[in-house]
Amino acid sequence: MTYRLYGTPGSLYTAKARSWLIKNGVPFENRAAGEPRFREEVVPKIGRWIIPVLEANDGELTQDGSAIIERMEADGLARWPTFPQTPRHRLIGQIFELFGGEGLLRPAMHYRWNFDAVNLPFVGLDFAAGLATPGADPSEGAGVFQFAAQRMRKAMASFGVNEASIPLVEAAYEEFLALFDAHLAHSPYLLGGRPTIGDYGLIAPLYAHLGRDPYPADLMKRKAHRVWRWVERMNAADLDSGEYGYPAPDLFPDDGVPDTLRALLRFVAEDYLPEVRAYVGFANAWLAERPDLEPGTSGLARSSERVIGRVAFDWRGETIEVGVMPYRLWLLQKVQDAIGDTAELNALLSETGLSDLATLKTGRRVERVNQLEVWTAPI
Repeated sequence: MTYRLYGTPGSLYTAKARSWLIKNGVPFENRAAGEPRFREEVVPKIGRWIIPVLEANDGELTQDGSAIIERMEADGLARWPTFPQTPRHRLIGQIFELFGGEGLLRPAMHYRWNFDAVNLPFVGLDFAAGLATPGADPSEGAGVFQFAAQRMRKAMASFGVNEASIPLVEAAYEEFLALFDAHLAHSPYLLGGRPTIGDYGLIAPLYAHLGRDPYPADLMKRKAHRVWRWVERMNAADLDSGEYGYPAPDLFPDDGVPDTLRALLRFVAEDYLPEVRAYVGFANAWLAERPDLEPGTSGLARSSERVIGRVAFDWRGETIEVGVMPYRLWLLQKVQDAIGDTAELNALLSETGLSDLATLKTGRRVERVNQLEVWTAPI
């Protein structure tokens, strides 16, 4: 079976699904989100314009990178297990799936949209190629880009990027690059000799925005060559780990957590945990105001809406504001489901400053039903 992956080359969430399909040898076609068939047939079935969407030969659709990976894994299409079977590695994988796709949005958006002199000639054509009708007149592509760019620049603010926070965003990102680069000095992937769900979370921003757009790609090449090679590796059909002597595709022995990986976890605690606290608190207050919210609904006026509100919090000494999305709570639940009530895992979280990940829960869980995020009944 050959699948069709609807997305764009520069889409963060498409990059996650595409990397998994490539690494696991699943035959697929890259299809442009600008295709009329996507707009006219696929989007109405999904209920909103959103990418990526994976279509099977029988027409079955799966939307969202995380959902696509889980579906492919459940269908037995993984070359290597995506979700580690040992407790610490499984938990760490879920933490980096959450952090990669959501916690690295600030540098992803900043480095794409605040360096027009370098990025714009590339990004303009790249967006047009992925979003305009294939074969359309260049003027249509230019119009599509202008519309998308206006939306994305506005969205950048909802991820906490503003004039005051920009120096902090850059410093934090370069710190992350240095930590990840040091970790990759001894291991081709996050947890050892093969990719896991944490790698697929991280590749989303590190390829689509930070590894392709000209300005951040140059920054990565100059300051974190091993991260750049990992980005290449995550888009290669084999393990592509020749510089490591082609180790066996095994994870760190004995569910081990090297010091370099613990350092990365401490970075997540400092950089992203304040945001998690803020949006869980906001979501609980929002739910408390809607005690009669019907289970299986989003509580929003339209299915296309994803943000239930905005919340301000202190991040590295500056006040920033972010949109609160139930989707992030859904990913957070995956982390918490991996924790359970295990003393060993709680000890790891405590040591790395991430204990709050176990307790930051909303009064209702988030589910994805018919490709949309909805609330369950109160817990």
